[in-house]
Amino acid sequence: MGKTLYRKVWDAHTVGVLPDGRTQLFVATHYVHEVTSPQAFGMLKDLGLTVPYPERTFATVDHIIPTDEQSEPFADARAESMLTALRRNCKKYGIRFFDLPTGEQGIVHVIGPQLGITQPGMTIVCGDSHTATHGAVGAVALGIGSTQVRDVLATQTLALSPLKVRRVRVEGSLRRGVTAKDVALHIIGKLGAQGGLGYAYEFAGSAIEQMDMDGRFTLCNMAIEGGARCGYVNPDDTTFTYLKGRPYSPKGTDWDAAVERWKSFASDADAAYDDEVIIDAACIEPTVTWGISPDMSLGVNELIPDPSAQEDPEKRHAMQAALDYMKFSPGESLKGKKIDVVFIGSCTNGRLADFRAVAPLLKGKRVAPGVRALAVPGSQMTAQQCEKEGIADIFREAGFEWRLPGCSMCLAMNPDRLEGDQLCASTSNRNFKGRQGSPTGRTLLMSPIMAAAAAITGCVCDAREVFRDQL
Repeated sequence: MGKTLYRKVWDAHTVGVLPDGRTQLFVATHYVHEVTSPQAFGMLKDLGLTVPYPERTFATVDHIIPTDEQSEPFADARAESMLTALRRNCKKYGIRFFDLPTGEQGIVHVIGPQLGITQPGMTIVCGDSHTATHGAVGAVALGIGSTQVRDVLATQTLALSPLKVRRVRVEGSLRRGVTAKDVALHIIGKLGAQGGLGYAYEFAGSAIEQMDMDGRFTLCNMAIEGGARCGYVNPDDTTFTYLKGRPYSPKGTDWDAAVERWKSFASDADAAYDDEVIIDAACIEPTVTWGISPDMSLGVNELIPDPSAQEDPEKRHAMQAALDYMKFSPGESLKGKKIDVVFIGSCTNGRLADFRAVAPLLKGKRVAPGVRALAVPGSQMTAQQCEKEGIADIFREAGFEWRLPGCSMCLAMNPDRLEGDQLCASTSNRNFKGRQGSPTGRTLLMSPIMAAAAAITGCVCDAREVFRDQL
């Protein structure tokens, strides 16, 4: 019987089995940022511990960074304190820090792959739930807590129990105007926000094989929103083409040897899975969330569901609570709902391919009156390329605020926030209550092209109708 990629990577990084049955797993690459690392570094200091493998940890600043103006000191004293602490700790322990002046700063889950640090066959961890993103290259990537960040800094290992593996096959070709974000929301809607608990998701099938790397990053990024601890795609020629020539990728003769090694981690044809789900790609529509959990989603042309039709009393109550918060009613269409804010960015959809996809659609058009639209590249490298290609100018001319790199309006840790009960068309990954800063703010998750259509029309709409001749 063959093995899955998950099992191959796990076995290759196993140091030993602890008395309680958990595996002591070696961590190949560790990412840290300014929010979850101060506590970990503080614990190291209190315990008198060092960082024995600093070359395996990489740091950036992303969550708290303002995106309108980044001169220092920051207006937010807490943000300034976090940045100062990260600089101090990286210098003290010899950790590579992609700081603001480097030209390589950005969201941790964007710059890792862009720089070629994230590679197939690795175990990768970060004190951030969306670390699953890195699994797109064929790695096992896990979000961890601050105490575990301490453990990795001090020992380069973690004590973990293996997960079950569910293969999610998306077969066929995606229809016009349907993107990786729609696939992710569709899967979460089908399997539930808790459906992946205890699992790693292996995304497979012809539709996944046809995706570019940025689409695969989006898909794996959202695995955690479906309850899975991690998600991954088997490495293939698309992966290798993406990684070749990047700063931290192998060079020269080492490259060929690395590719052969990476190929060996792909799941065997006869690998056994704990579960398998097959989805017809042709059935996936542009998808939008209507509630306060990523699994509360529907095709853009569907109607908001009626809680009274739900037999499970807990689910019925959750649905009604979501409708009350969102100020929606059963049987309504999301199409035509007036939008106040549009946000294109985040570790889910702030990559170069996302902006390249939207720019031609926006050219010659304008953001609707009364709509505030933000475009926030996920890294300084992405921003530089967008400037070079004229993409940033297209966004500006269309009426978007073209911002500096950072997590921005994805979460309420920086100045980019919703106000009151504003309704936001967002390309981020979570639509929880208060997630975008206002305790009454409302979030509709969707793809970048759907968000662009909302920006132009001022309401939720089907991008295939707005950009009929361009998609």
